[in-house]
Amino acid sequence: MIWAIIIILAVIADQGTKYLIVNNVEYARQIPVISNFFYITYSRNKGAAWGIFQNGRYFFIVVTVIVSIVLAYMLVTSNNNLLRTSLSMILGGAAGNFIDRVREGSVVDFLDFYFGSYNFPTFNAADSFVVVGTILLAYYLLFNKTEEIKEEIKEEKQE
Repeated sequence: MIWAIIIILAVIADQGTKYLIVNNVEYARQIPVISNFFYITYSRNKGAAWGIFQNGRYFFIVVTVIVSIVLAYMLVTSNNNLLRTSLSMILGGAAGNFIDRVREGSVVDFLDFYFGSYNFPTFNAADSFVVVGTILLAYYLLFNKTEEIKEEIKEEKQE
């Protein structure tokens, strides 16, 4: 049940912030939050991360559906809380951007960071959920899953 709540909260946070941006910020306007570092900038992305694969709307819709089915299956069949948390965050973020792609054909982005002269690609709350979920998933795979495999090997040797 908690996993569904995480997914729902991620979608609400994503869609809510996008609604506020679309209805209150002029397209392409930069609103400084921390000068020379962080701005709110309303933009639209028809591609994937960093604007790659522009105009791949239907491709991304299909891929999102397939990957979401696989992740949902993993979520319901796993008993590891870290894995379930990471999958819930990824699914929530994917759902947020999926809604934009289906409804508008592009994703609303608005979090805009500068590191010196480098402008990091503008992103949104859904992207943040996907990234944090992916980091947790990587941690699980590198550390927890490795320990589970070591335990299985140890048990097999004892038999």
